[in-house]
Amino acid sequence: MKLSFVYILKCSDDTYYTGVTSNLEKRLEKHHSGFYKDSYTYKRRPLELVFYAEFTDINIAFLKEKQIKKWGKAKKEALIEGRYEDLPNLAKKKF
Repeated sequence: MKLSFVYILKCSDDTYYTGVTSNLEKRLEKHHSGFYKDSYTYKRRPLELVFYAEFTDINIAFLKEKQIKKWGKAKKEALIEGRYEDLPNLAKKKF
């Protein structure tokens, strides 16, 4: 069974990058080295891995990555900090 990972990196400019990979170690190495010069993270190094989750189905990993990418900063930080009970409320719009 091959694992896939959804991960969140904290960038030096205090933003977050969310990605998906089947080899987390290798992918992090590419982010840190600046392998992809046109990538979001290239000019925002150094980077810190602040969250990752394992999946046995790559399709579910892709769905979760897309979901997290739509979230605001506060909701991503709740996930990173393990405040799962806060996630539903952070999804609601404030009027």
